[in-house]
Amino acid sequence: MRPLPEVPSAAAPADVEHAGAALVEHYPRLVRLGYLVLPPSLGCHRRVLTAHALAQRALLSGRRAGCVAEGRVPPPRRSAGAVVVDPSFAYVCGKVLRGALEAGRPLRRVRVTPLLPLVWGLRLFPHSGGSDELTLEQALSALSAPARAACVLRGLERLPDAEVRRVLAAAGVANPHAALAEAEGVKAPYALLGSPEFDPCSLQARPPDLLRRRQHAKAAVAAVAALLVCGALLGLPVNGWGRDTPPVSPYTRNAAAEQALDPGALHRVSATFWRRSPRTDFTSWPTRGDRAKDTRLLRRALTVWAHPDGAVRASATPRTPVGPPMGAPQLLYAGEVDRATVVLFYDGLRIVRYAEPRDASPAEGVTLDFARVDGADRASAGALIAGRTRDRVRYLTAPWVHAVSVRNLLAPGSAPQPLRRTPDGVTAALTSPATARSCRAWDAIELRDGSATRLMTDLGELAPARLTSGPPSAAHDVSGRAERDSWARTACLLPSVRSHGVRSVNSWQYAEQLLPEDSGSAHWLCTRAETWRGTGSRVLAQFQAPSAPSVATGGPPGAVAARAEDTPACGMRDPRVLAGVLWRSHGGRWYVLAAGSEQFASLTTSGGVEGRSDSRLLAVPARAGDRARLNGTLTDGSRVGALR
Repeated sequence: MRPLPEVPSAAAPADVEHAGAALVEHYPRLVRLGYLVLPPSLGCHRRVLTAHALAQRALLSGRRAGCVAEGRVPPPRRSAGAVVVDPSFAYVCGKVLRGALEAGRPLRRVRVTPLLPLVWGLRLFPHSGGSDELTLEQALSALSAPARAACVLRGLERLPDAEVRRVLAAAGVANPHAALAEAEGVKAPYALLGSPEFDPCSLQARPPDLLRRRQHAKAAVAAVAALLVCGALLGLPVNGWGRDTPPVSPYTRNAAAEQALDPGALHRVSATFWRRSPRTDFTSWPTRGDRAKDTRLLRRALTVWAHPDGAVRASATPRTPVGPPMGAPQLLYAGEVDRATVVLFYDGLRIVRYAEPRDASPAEGVTLDFARVDGADRASAGALIAGRTRDRVRYLTAPWVHAVSVRNLLAPGSAPQPLRRTPDGVTAALTSPATARSCRAWDAIELRDGSATRLMTDLGELAPARLTSGPPSAAHDVSGRAERDSWARTACLLPSVRSHGVRSVNSWQYAEQLLPEDSGSAHWLCTRAETWRGTGSRVLAQFQAPSAPSVATGGPPGAVAARAEDTPACGMRDPRVLAGVLWRSHGGRWYVLAAGSEQFASLTTSGGVEGRSDSRLLAVPARAGDRARLNGTLTDGSRVGALR
């Protein structure tokens, strides 16, 4: 993207043909500028369409304003050595910037609603970036519109501060100096502004809420039918066509839908109900929080849940329905968490989290998160995510949890650190591994409830995942140094199942192998992530080579030997697993190593490497880059392949 060293005044006349050519030539650049300056509260879909509308209307607004002269007007003079910029491009650039700034003013948002382009039946948004782009997006959303424009002009267009102030002043900013000072708070690299995360010309398409659209279509048909019926009734005589004609029954209202939007109908649970409840899950969580009686807050939350608009930032775990409640839900929590006001609901299938900015108008942007939690039990209903701010997270714990502590999975020899909680059960903030850029630490929470100590971790969703050890038939909570050592070398593989609707992750050792050339013993582990929805499980077979002993750490992460998705392997139904790796010894020689679970009687390799073993362990000499096909024979004589 070419830098813009100097921007002529927005009032500089531009020939209509030249302005149109500049608009076409620099269209992606202009749309990106508008997208970055527009308020994030509009939502990705509306920001994309509004950015395109601003760019396309820049030329039309100039034609209406009479700024396009009939004859060619020479550009203004430049000082010696300055780079001459096409005044036509500068003109349309200023129009886009002014329109994007006006969109940040609440009274002007109606004016920037685009008539064109129109998109029906699809939601559009740019391609997702990494954690750096997410951090930059959050930083930009915290700025005012002029400061956001200053940051974009400085970083995207490479303008010096003096030019930035002049362009902002020409666009109608009252205090350009203050905007530049506020933009200084953004520390992210300016190069990220050119990433696909902020490219509204390279888009992904997803369907809208199809259930809601279907309901609207039914409602429209019903409305038309009602109008026809009313029209026919208006033409009837007072007593109908016959003496015995019964009166027409009025349409009844949907009582369940009305109850779902009534804060007074919310299901509330007492603080001691869990002690006598026949079920120990989310149904026995008490209603907590200092805003639990705030009727206006609860009504806003229920209304947004039932009728979210384009300004709502919504997310959901895979295969989680995002429709309105089917009756009055259970209120779990309503209160202040960090800089947001949070409401947590439970409807028997989903946890729904509503959050609006604290001490600010809800119109500035609210979030709505859905997570499927059907079939929860005492072990999986121990905590929920109450608040998330960048790299920090707070949990809301179950009433039966007596104590909470933090354990770094990568330091199995270190003692857990106590985690303070409020009387309502909200923990102090701790670092979330779900948004970490590197795997230098992995903070999980230990929940003690009198009968067990459970280890849970944040994987970027409302419900943390439970971590267990042991074979699938006897999976249990992580305990003992050996199991913590194993998880210390497994934790850094957890990002592969992040934001996947994971309920629990079990990691267990299925084989131990003596390595050639007296290189010690290696461990073969299978790690299986189960989801709340039952499908979409992910399985990793990992090879953990011997490492130098350490008091605090468990060693480097294991190597992924094989992976599979939506398979019964390594689970209750089919606990068998077979995987292999190409391994190099300390002496520099290469081997194909393989190991199967106890169901295997023999292993063979073919293809690039030929070999056989009459046990469930195999080590065959090989060369660098060799590829082998691995097969195994079970104790019942059937042949199966490696995990894939």
